[in-house]
Amino acid sequence: MLAGGTSMYVGAAAGVFLFSFVAPAGVAWLRIVGAALIFLAIVRPARSAWVGQALLLAGAFGTITALMNIAFYESIARLPLGTAVAIEFLGPIVVAAWGSRTWRDVVALLVAVAGVVLIADVHLAGSPAGIAFALLAALCWAGYIVLGKRVASAVSPRNSLAVGFTVGAVVTSPFAFTLASSWQPDTPLLTVLVLGLALGLFANVIPYGIDQIILRSVGQAYFAVLLALLPVTSALIGWIVLRQSLSVPELIGIAAVAIAVALRKPTS
Repeated sequence: MLAGGTSMYVGAAAGVFLFSFVAPAGVAWLRIVGAALIFLAIVRPARSAWVGQALLLAGAFGTITALMNIAFYESIARLPLGTAVAIEFLGPIVVAAWGSRTWRDVVALLVAVAGVVLIADVHLAGSPAGIAFALLAALCWAGYIVLGKRVASAVSPRNSLAVGFTVGAVVTSPFAFTLASSWQPDTPLLTVLVLGLALGLFANVIPYGIDQIILRSVGQAYFAVLLALLPVTSALIGWIVLRQSLSVPELIGIAAVAIAVALRKPTS
């Protein structure tokens, strides 16, 4: 999960640069298209993956993942990042709470939530539209975990990822109009396309591929708690790479997340 989080935040750097040229929904769509192209080139899914139940499951997973990416990008365009992250984390919280069976599970979840809030540096500010987009991202994130577990248990998760992201790119293709509407004559086309592929690779292909490995080994409720490690990864990258000092609340939050992960049992 830490490796996947590191890759995701490397991809986020490409996304931030693309915001200078493309609207947030357009950047998210480029991310999905980039991931679809890379998965198709690597996996080359069998014909059976494009029909029947396999197509329905993969398509639903890819579509909800694409909508999650788009909703989150639209939310951070209107809200402080920490606020958007904290609201979006409501999705994993619901999944983890639904799968909690003991008081130990509940305590682990509460400690994880407290840790995320401390690390994310939440500010109660922003537009109602931003909050709505963040809540939509939370709902999609919950769906991503539930459907992701089913994809991980499928005969060929790699086929499902390739087909899913392709379907997701097609279903959300209307958002390509936001890309076209924000396009300027001096926009460096090659740079945008290369960064779009890089964004798909680092923000989707690598972390979501790692998610599938984890989901095959653990239950979705434990996986939801593990997602609290993503803000930890962000804080550690800022400390190691950007030489940003960690505040006392961030250090307490990191410790809280570590305790939560240790408390929660990794049931399959």
